[in-house]
Amino acid sequence: MNFTETEEQTLLRQEVRNIAKPFGREYYLAKARAGEPLDELWNAVGSAGYLGVNIPESHGGGGLGISELAMVSEELAAAGCPLLLLLVSPAICGTILARFGTPTQQDTWLPGLATGETKLVFAITEPDAGSNSHRISTVARRDGDDWLLRGTKYYISGADEADAILVVAATPGDDGRPGLSLFLVDADAAGLTRTPIPMELVAAERQYTLFFDDVRVPAERLVGKPGHGLQQVFVGLNPERILGAAMGNGIARYALSAGARYAGERAVFGAPIGTHQGIAHPLAQAKIEVELARLMTSKAAWLFDQGLDAAEAANMAKYAAAEAALAAVDAAIQTHGGNGMSEEYGIAALWGVARTLRIAPVSREMILNFIAQHSLKLPKSY
Repeated sequence: MNFTETEEQTLLRQEVRNIAKPFGREYYLAKARAGEPLDELWNAVGSAGYLGVNIPESHGGGGLGISELAMVSEELAAAGCPLLLLLVSPAICGTILARFGTPTQQDTWLPGLATGETKLVFAITEPDAGSNSHRISTVARRDGDDWLLRGTKYYISGADEADAILVVAATPGDDGRPGLSLFLVDADAAGLTRTPIPMELVAAERQYTLFFDDVRVPAERLVGKPGHGLQQVFVGLNPERILGAAMGNGIARYALSAGARYAGERAVFGAPIGTHQGIAHPLAQAKIEVELARLMTSKAAWLFDQGLDAAEAANMAKYAAAEAALAAVDAAIQTHGGNGMSEEYGIAALWGVARTLRIAPVSREMILNFIAQHSLKLPKSY
């Protein structure tokens, strides 16, 4: 068993750090508070080829894996610039299209995902369905050779930046039984409207409610087989959880770096405050927790890239990283004292994103349900 990253992976991390460094936390906060997308950073990472490291080489990507995309996500977050759309566009949508898309769909969408010139977002959550994908009420019905989509999607990240939306809708399968299907819907399609959701969150990506009013979708925009969408979705959700864990790990690293630096420089009563165990120990404990989360994230990504079952590890990584990120941000805020809540230091603004990782892309409670049922073989609780 080798825990050493390859020379290529080490270089990847360094290159991403070099790209992110000129932007940094101040750039991210300015954009987020102005409600503006991180186009400059996104384009810089994309033009270097790092947004598409997991996209097949045959379609302009790096031909690597989720392990490498997770490294990109972690390093950007560790530079103070967490990119939420990495979880969605190349991770979920790129993975699903590479696995289930038709040759035409792959030729159309994957090259743009690889460079970042194309952004896809993912629409599964609904106001009344929550985490229960079996209760999805957005429906797609056939109309000649086309499909008509009707329904509502909720908390759709980055819909204002998207070229198209990968939508999960209820349809009958080939055998007539109820099922789910995936559709690529143009973001400006007739009958599709969006409404921003006001958020108490300092993040660059905005959240939206989407309304589909008999949106016409050509037959060639169906991804995979009708009625088989649930199986296809889960192929994309493990990468999303792994990327979410990587982002949480990066946020924790940024917070710990800021906290340790401040503890070493801030002097009270003639000595740096980091000499006091009351300051040092919470930072040290958070460091241990994030390194454990990073190990599980690496394991989950490796399992996925090897074509093995990564569900348990991906859920555990997501859980561990969210907890570690919150602990690290809290320790950094406490270390800074009053300065931890100031705009000048930008530490408190990390809390909202870190706290969100306990809720999305899958809540800690649903992760615990999964581990109880599938790992411990306990009765299903829901």
